Amino acid sequence: MSYLDYEKLETIDPAQFQAAKPYPWLNPAGTLTETGYQRLLANLPDISLFEPMFGIKRSHGQQPHDRYVLEYRDKLDLQPCWREFIAELKGERYGRFLRRLFGRGGIQLNFHWHYAPQGCSVSPHCDAKRKLGSHIFYFNTAEDWDPAWGGETLLLDDGGRFNHKTAPEFEAFERIITSENLGNHSLLFHRQGNSWHGVREIRCPQGRYRKIFIVVVNDRLRIMMRRARAYLKGKEFRDY
Repeated sequence: MSYLDYEKLETIDPAQFQAAKPYPWLNPAGTLTETGYQRLLANLPDISLFEPMFGIKRSHGQQPHDRYVLEYRDKLDLQPCWREFIAELKGERYGRFLRRLFGRGGIQLNFHWHYAPQGCSVSPHCDAKRKLGSHIFYFNTAEDWDPAWGGETLLLDDGGRFNHKTAPEFEAFERIITSENLGNHSLLFHRQGNSWHGVREIRCPQGRYRKIFIVVVNDRLRIMMRRARAYLKGKEFRDY
């Protein structure tokens, strides 16, 4: 079976995507087939597999982006449907879609899940230059998540005022676009110098989590260079 709804993906106009303001983005419903979405939703990885990432200092004075993280590895203990989905994401058809949308080749993908409990947030930031963009799939539904708890990814328009090496608050931005994050929605954006985004503090009850799966679209050459530098310095390289 197919997990991605290619008919929907392939109707997206790259020119319209690139022309979106404040930077290229789209937030479609139904990126996944309904059967595929329900199968993935029912078989999400258990939090016991995740690594806690809390209180880790970020560059430029930005607040820590607290969450539990699970990075995909070939030997990871996953349900078969997730292995099938990731194999599809690694395939030629999805890769061709991304190359068409971003207008370039030389891409490399990596995958990870984030589960964020009560009190977590993602302070306004622009992603590292090694990232060309991200495709975020949301795995909370109206059955397990109250919109009043938050968790929406916010696209932030700085009007060209902020250097990406700064730490502005949400209130400093000229415009805030709230994405849809419940059910079979995804958010895809192209990283640029002004591609500010974030998530306000989550207000869910204890024991609930904001759940997302992220396809990170990397510049392959930059990734290779960063891995080489980390290896020469004897350091572990992480790309999330």
